[in-house]
Amino acid sequence: MKNLLAATLFAVTVPLAPAGAGAVEPPSATAFFKRAAVRAPKLSPSGRFLAIQAAGKGDRIGLAVLDLQTMQPPKFIAGFNDADIATQHWISEDRLVFDVSDSPDGTTRVNGQGLWAVDRDGGNFRQLIKTDKPFVTTATLIADRRLDVNWMLHSVPSALDGSEVMVLRRPWMNESAGTGVQLARLDTRTGLTRTLSEGIPDHSGHWLLDWRGDPRVIDTLSQGRSRLYRRDEAGRWTFWFDDDPEAREHPWPLWWGPDGLMLGVQGYRGYAAVFRLDPASGRADGEPLVSTPGYDFTGSFITEPASGRLLGVRFETDAPGTVWLDKTMKAHQAAIDARLPGSVNLIECLRCMQASHLVVTSLSDRRPPLYFLYETAQKQLQSLAGTRPDLPAAAMGQRDYHRIAARDGLELPVLVTQPAGGLKGPAPTVVLVHGGPYVRGTHWAWSRDAQFLASRGYLVLEPEFRGSTGYGFGHFQAGWKQWGLAMQDDLADTLAWAVKRGWADPKRACIMGASYGGYAAMMAAVTQQDLFKCAINWVGVTDIGLMSSIHWSDSSEEWKQYGMKRLVADPDTDADQMRKTSPLARAREIRIPLLMAYGGEDYRVPQKHGTDMKAALRADQHLEWVLYPDEGHGWFNLKTNEDFWGRVERFLGRHLAPAN
Repeated sequence: MKNLLAATLFAVTVPLAPAGAGAVEPPSATAFFKRAAVRAPKLSPSGRFLAIQAAGKGDRIGLAVLDLQTMQPPKFIAGFNDADIATQHWISEDRLVFDVSDSPDGTTRVNGQGLWAVDRDGGNFRQLIKTDKPFVTTATLIADRRLDVNWMLHSVPSALDGSEVMVLRRPWMNESAGTGVQLARLDTRTGLTRTLSEGIPDHSGHWLLDWRGDPRVIDTLSQGRSRLYRRDEAGRWTFWFDDDPEAREHPWPLWWGPDGLMLGVQGYRGYAAVFRLDPASGRADGEPLVSTPGYDFTGSFITEPASGRLLGVRFETDAPGTVWLDKTMKAHQAAIDARLPGSVNLIECLRCMQASHLVVTSLSDRRPPLYFLYETAQKQLQSLAGTRPDLPAAAMGQRDYHRIAARDGLELPVLVTQPAGGLKGPAPTVVLVHGGPYVRGTHWAWSRDAQFLASRGYLVLEPEFRGSTGYGFGHFQAGWKQWGLAMQDDLADTLAWAVKRGWADPKRACIMGASYGGYAAMMAAVTQQDLFKCAINWVGVTDIGLMSSIHWSDSSEEWKQYGMKRLVADPDTDADQMRKTSPLARAREIRIPLLMAYGGEDYRVPQKHGTDMKAALRADQHLEWVLYPDEGHGWFNLKTNEDFWGRVERFLGRHLAPAN
């Protein structure tokens, strides 16, 4: 297959090393953590034009458009000298909107991502929402109608034939407690807005729009309860039902289609499944339409914009997938899968049934995503971009999900990444703990963190410990108030399982993670020193009490007063447990080597968690400490990643080296 963008832009096609190739030199940290030169290809509604993010002048990521009919070189239509394009969306055949992100060299930190609109030929360029940075000077000279930085894009109307988008206004911290998230229509050519928030209830949060883009449901959150309101045909908001935001005892609406068709999720045999809902009562009707045993349904519905007809369902179990209800799309999927065996191939389109081309994102566990273009009439598949000769497949490890039993019998999903070249006996092991913690923390597709470690010869274990979501409500609820307790035991049980199978060397194991994962690494350093030879914590919580008491965190008061007290610990009633499960309070018990790293601009887990922990350790504690002043909750800059992962490689090499 010819690489389309290689001929017209700057992508290069180089064959990936076969899985059975011999040992290769591990790729550099730069190769793993640098951004791709081409990313996020998106087709226009007709499928004729392709919008891509591509490295341009000064290596900044700009926005370019390729005409697939004329095949002239792509034209850069938008970009900045000191920020990168983050996401782009077609709102019609002729116009797009986009926002920006930080630049990986650290010269620009963007908190408000802004919003701009531009025609596909580069004309009628207009800023719609401000950012917090002064590099933006593109407002009209006639009238500055830019919305403030607390506005953001919500969605693009499905009609894809106008100039409007839907935008959300988030309340400022000094506004009244009842002020919620507001919704408006924004004209991308004039900058004028039309509010859709008249008469809405207080504490509004999540908005559900119907297939035409009209508001239908608002979810409010106050005092630990969700209250849903629905909008009737006269435009009035009326109370619909009350629910527990964590347990979700009532069916939860996800999609409102034509002819009163409403789809939502409800528990079914222990896992969330998709049901048809009654629009009046919101109750589930009959048997589930989509069920994913062993997993909660997480995904989206693919529809035809003009009619709202449901074409397919995108979901994720052990890997992402698509079930097509439309026979034409099903045939396209089969043809694509036959040409790209051994990978998960996701079709992207707007007006799928009329599109002349489809974009295919091809996922694998052993390489970054590849992008292809599928021509529907001739059924031809062409390579677009994504090949990475600097990240050969032979340097990566195979990734597979396993289900293991915790000590109390609870089933734990574990994602295992083998060392590059496969297992050849018990291997040095890293237990990599995800953050959140109330999220699904692992995904089968290629992961730069896990594969960096696998390329260095480590077995990587990523447990979905209790409290993780996506594996049934029971699995989630089993983690409530279990920080440092049963959640911590799950990590030990994961390592013990791998040791029993002969995969992990019990004398050469380290634990690492970020955010909650950093907390778990520190607790392991306190209570599981017999299992782990070292611990790596980046941006990790060290003091549970500080999560609720610190006033400059970005955690909401709603979370501190209700969510945290229920899921983590209540400072009033669980003080003793909080002390026993806070690494800071037990810092002097630690004896194993530590690597700790924090970001100076982290407002989720402020650096005080790290500096207080550092000060509390014994004077002779083996500690490698680093503070990245310009980083937040995780690393964005390439230089930071190069430095941090270089430290990780050297630290693990010292402490997990084979015994002499």
